Amino acid sequence: MTYRFEDPAAEFVLAVERVFGEHPRVLDGSRAVLVGDVKLQLEAGERELWLIETHGPLEHRLGMVEVRDDVERALREAKEKLREPSNG
Repeated sequence: MTYRFEDPAAEFVLAVERVFGEHPRVLDGSRAVLVGDVKLQLEAGERELWLIETHGPLEHRLGMVEVRDDVERALREAKEKLREPSNG
């Protein structure tokens, strides 16, 4: 009998590297990373990916992407949201 355990946070950092093309700074035990001045943070049991703009100690939540089956798909959606004119 084979058991399969999936943990989106375990794949999160590697997926960020693939989608954004750069090595992120890991924060908060691999459930949050910093890419440029944007923090990508998994919340709500890894079901929500929050996009948080950082300015020193200040943070501003830009939006949230639902993580369904694939964290990489959610990251691609997040990258598109960050490209939208309203987000910079």
